[in-house]
Amino acid sequence: MSNFQEYFKANQELWNQRTRIHKDSDFYNLANFKKGENALTSIELAELGDVIGKTILHLQCHFGMDSLSWSRMGAEVTGIDISDEAIKEANKLNDELGLNATFICSNVYDLKEHLDKKFDIVFTSYGTIGWLPDLDKWAAIISHFLKEGGIFYIADFHPVVWMFDDEFSHIKYSYDNQEVIVTENQGTYTDRDADIKAKEYGWNHSISEILNALINQGLEISHFNEFMYSPYPCFNNTVEFEKGKWHIKGLEGKIPMVYSIMAKR
Repeated sequence: MSNFQEYFKANQELWNQRTRIHKDSDFYNLANFKKGENALTSIELAELGDVIGKTILHLQCHFGMDSLSWSRMGAEVTGIDISDEAIKEANKLNDELGLNATFICSNVYDLKEHLDKKFDIVFTSYGTIGWLPDLDKWAAIISHFLKEGGIFYIADFHPVVWMFDDEFSHIKYSYDNQEVIVTENQGTYTDRDADIKAKEYGWNHSISEILNALINQGLEISHFNEFMYSPYPCFNNTVEFEKGKWHIKGLEGKIPMVYSIMAKR
């Protein structure tokens, strides 16, 4: 078993544990979602726009709330995630809400073994690519599953955010992909005191690495945007300065917290 496979296995187990906590958390607020609340943020809603009749492949979909939000908006959605627990939960939600999304348990890199279809849109968002060591392989998967003229869209936390320690008191990690980052986990971002203790394995990716991986697959970048806030209070020491927008206390408006890229095949 290669190191990477061991890392993926450990991360899968961690996300299985997290899913059990996340689905019942105030952070995800499943009760309101079931009543019809949209789980997507204003960033991707504004930038992707109308998805009626579109086919969407959602990479690293967790337990399906964003996928099912696109489905409610009229898209035909396929969500994939490495966590079998998350996929089980996503299927349960899909059935309960009477939607027609499809969910597949797979590592992004292994997706060709589980899916044979092309899509209008490939979508991924918030805390996804940091779990992937090789962005060239990632971009090749995106390109493979996009129709000619199809759109790739990512909104994710900015690499500058991942340079800091958990308390945002100092720069701890390199901006670019120099090594696997091993973290001992206690709790999760929805509940710092949750009974989860596990190692996680992640990788930091610079903006140039992300853009070049996509460009090298022949994708044409149509926009790259940076946002000076987070749409989620998932970090320590966050302060809400406008409804649904958070800064890091002491770094208000000083660091980019999210970026988005749209690219066309």
